[in-house]
Amino acid sequence: MSGFETYLLSRAEKGDAHTLDGYKALGGYATLERALKDMSPEEVTAVVKDSGLRGRGGAGFPTGLKWTFMPDPEKDKRRRYLAINADESEPGTCKDRVIMDDDPHGMLEGILLACYAMRCEAAYIYVRGEYRHQYERTEQAVKDAYAAGIIGKDIFGSGFDCEVYMHKGAGAYICGEETGLMESLEGKRGHPRPKPPFPAGFGLWGQPTTVNNVETLFNVPFIVEKGAEWYRSMGTEKSPGNILIGISGSVNKPGVFEAPLGISARTLLESEDFAGGVWKGRKLKAWFTGGSSCGMVPASTIDTPMDHDSMMEIGSMLGTAAMIIIDDSQCVVRASEVVARFYDHESCGQCSQCREGTQWLHQIFRRIENGQGRLEDIDMLTAIASGMAPGKTICALSDAAAIPTNQVVKHFRDELEEHVRAKGCAINGTGACAHGHSADNQELEAQA
Repeated sequence: MSGFETYLLSRAEKGDAHTLDGYKALGGYATLERALKDMSPEEVTAVVKDSGLRGRGGAGFPTGLKWTFMPDPEKDKRRRYLAINADESEPGTCKDRVIMDDDPHGMLEGILLACYAMRCEAAYIYVRGEYRHQYERTEQAVKDAYAAGIIGKDIFGSGFDCEVYMHKGAGAYICGEETGLMESLEGKRGHPRPKPPFPAGFGLWGQPTTVNNVETLFNVPFIVEKGAEWYRSMGTEKSPGNILIGISGSVNKPGVFEAPLGISARTLLESEDFAGGVWKGRKLKAWFTGGSSCGMVPASTIDTPMDHDSMMEIGSMLGTAAMIIIDDSQCVVRASEVVARFYDHESCGQCSQCREGTQWLHQIFRRIENGQGRLEDIDMLTAIASGMAPGKTICALSDAAAIPTNQVVKHFRDELEEHVRAKGCAINGTGACAHGHSADNQELEAQA
């Protein structure tokens, strides 16, 4: 990867950055030690706020601003916590896994800096249940940091105390929602909480809590070390810095790549430094911009810059920057059925719009795909989705199911109608759809 500065993956390329000795040999924890001795918590918060760092969990909310929502410690003496969302369950997303695999101490340094800035007494790392290796590697990093006195009491002789705990999830997508995550951490069912109250005022065990994503915190040591101006020299004015972008689906080189925010999606897809183009000499048909919840957009949008504002201009979102590529031999109706089935399965069932709506969307997509659809089903998809989003339920899972539904109806209505007229796709013997599947759809389903 040339032409821009890389820093997020730089240590991982050294090979042993996941060990404490390897990390410290590359300058690890020096920024934390300096900050604890030379900077106040307010100064750490200020530099992160000035940097313009936006959360990497999908919403893109300004991180430093989020930290300031914690109550004034002089007026509110309650214990305060940081929860780390490592429950990476958005289909297509695998960036946090790379960090926990290759550079867990970098994440821990970011966690400790964030805890210092917000005066948190403890941090809880909530790891996706399927991430067994990543959990073990991060757990070992925590143990090594404890043994070295980097976590615990009086860190680096500064008087700052902070504990770090690991928690293993059970593979529930809903626990990636911050209040569902907190409920699970407390030993309850992972049901999101109504808001308000918000976590900063009433979070874990009723105490002030901030929830940050793994990649978000991973950026913090670099920002504190090199400053807000350095960070803003990359990316765009409103979306500064670099980002980890996962590219999967019909590409020659799927993987996780580092790039500045604002780079064009075409460059990420076609450059040999990144995904290396659509596989098997085929053409791009559609792509998910930032994970399944952002929905599919047509190939004509591939020149869009990968930043928050540019994605909104095409009616989509940056999300977790997880691009899923669909080639011209694959069927968007089948892809939509797979996505709808996922959200149907993962709904916690609290809200009727989500509980019933996700099931209905899945049933209708499956009916159209299996050759039993009706033309009125297409408008019914839109009607159901409009009753599910935006913001009509406790959490955003209902929105996450409705958005890709609206996108496929908007951009690929002709393909839905052709499925109805042809009574399905040729691949399953129910019709002669010109947009028929290939065997590669099974690979797309596996990756999604």
